[in-house]
Amino acid sequence: MSHPRAVALMVLATLLWSIAGVVTRHLDAARSFEVTFLRSLFNALALLLLLLPLRGAALFRDILAGNRVIWFSGLCWAVMYTAFMVALTLTSVANVLVAMATGPLLTALSARIFLGHRLPARTWIAIGVAGLGIAWMFGVEVSRGASLLGSLVALAVPLASSANFTLLQQRAGTARDGGEAQDMPPAVLLGALLSAAVTLPLAWPLQASGHDIGLLALLGAVQLAIPCLLVVRLTRELPAAEIALLALLEVIFGVLLAWAGAGEVPSDSTLAGGALVLGALAANHLAGRRA
Repeated sequence: MSHPRAVALMVLATLLWSIAGVVTRHLDAARSFEVTFLRSLFNALALLLLLLPLRGAALFRDILAGNRVIWFSGLCWAVMYTAFMVALTLTSVANVLVAMATGPLLTALSARIFLGHRLPARTWIAIGVAGLGIAWMFGVEVSRGASLLGSLVALAVPLASSANFTLLQQRAGTARDGGEAQDMPPAVLLGALLSAAVTLPLAWPLQASGHDIGLLALLGAVQLAIPCLLVVRLTRELPAAEIALLALLEVIFGVLLAWAGAGEVPSDSTLAGGALVLGALAANHLAGRRA
C-alpha cells in the first residue's frame, strides 16, 4: 500500500469515528451504559459479519487459547469503547475530544518507555504545551462549577489507545524483522464483546426506542467496526505516532459535526485548550518533517 493511500484511509477512519457525538445527541431514551452496551453489541455483530467469512472458526483460535497479546489489545479496545461513550453522556462532545487529543503525546511517551524510542526536545515541549492546554480547560470548567467527571473518564481513552498503538507497533516491527506475525483483528472483536459483557448488567433494564436502536446499530457498524479494522490494518503501513497524529482530525470533524448537527457550541475554555493541544501537536509534526 502506498503512503498517500494509507494516509487517506486513516483520514476516512477518523471521519467515521467523528460521527459518534452528533449521533448520540439525537438519541431518545437510551442513556449512559445502555448506549455503550448497544453500540458495543452491534459492533461485535458487525465484526462477526465482516470477519467470519474471511477467517471462519480460526477467528476465535487466539481468543480461546488465551493469547496474551490478543487479550491485552482486546482489553484496551474495551476500555476505549466503554469510556468514550460514557464520557459523551457526561460532558460535551468538544470536552471529550479535546481530552482524547492527548493520545499522540501519550503514545510517544509509551513508545519511549516500552519500545526505547527517543523523543526529541520538540516533542517534550509539545507534551508540556498540550498539558497546559488540558489544565487550562479543566481549570476554567472547575471555576465555573462544572463537573470534570466526563473529561476524566474521557482521558481513559487516550491512555488505553496509547498502550494499544504501542503494542500493535511492536508486533508490526517484530513481523517486519522476520518474527511471527500476529493476527490482530480478533482483538477488536474481543474488545467489543468485553465492553458489551461488562456494561449489560449496568444497562439493564433497557429503555432504548426503535429509533435509538437504529442509531446505535449505525454507530456499532459504521462508526466502530469499519474504522477500527482499518486502523489495525494501517498499523502495518504507518508508524504509531503518525496514526495517532492523523487521529486528531477526529477532534476537528467531531466538534464541527456536533456544532452543525446538534447545535452544541463548544465553550471558550474548550476552544482555547483545544487550540493549545492541536497547535502543539501540529508544530511538533511540522518540525519533525523539516528535521
